[in-house]
Amino acid sequence: MNGFIRNFIRMEEIRNRVKESGLITLDLGDFKKTSNYVEIDIAKQLWQGLVLKEKDFRNWIKEHDWSLYEGCAVYVHCPVDAIVPTWAYMLVASSLKEAGAFYVIGSELDLEKRLILAEIENLDAETFRDGRVIIKGCADVRDPEYAMTELLKILQPVAKSIMYGEPCSTVPIFKRKG
Repeated sequence: MNGFIRNFIRMEEIRNRVKESGLITLDLGDFKKTSNYVEIDIAKQLWQGLVLKEKDFRNWIKEHDWSLYEGCAVYVHCPVDAIVPTWAYMLVASSLKEAGAFYVIGSELDLEKRLILAEIENLDAETFRDGRVIIKGCADVRDPEYAMTELLKILQPVAKSIMYGEPCSTVPIFKRKG
């Protein structure tokens, strides 16, 4: 038997040193909801595209089928420069709340950020106590800086260290003293 084959046979099982290191890797993509977002465009309720008329708007609120939004992620906005009183957004929000929707008054990006924040806030911080955490940088999140800094708020009080990047190439962010 030649030396190569003899050495190959004696080789140990391939080890995953990253897994053995105790590093905890978090992927921002895991915090992003994959469901479709639903838009409510207040501009469609404007009179002559300029102003909201209370009587007409209240009638729309009354007749609209809000049950369609049950369990949905909804963003409510008015993309045109128009006069939309605050109470109009409050009426929509009240109806969405009654329907069981998750909603924001703002843009689609605002909704995505709020959904990510909700997922981050659901983390059990204690599972990261004294851990060495890596927050992966490549994720399909439109505002990764927001998500990463919100995640940092949850992790920094409990983690031993926090890094950014991939296990093979990380940037140190935080290391607890002492």
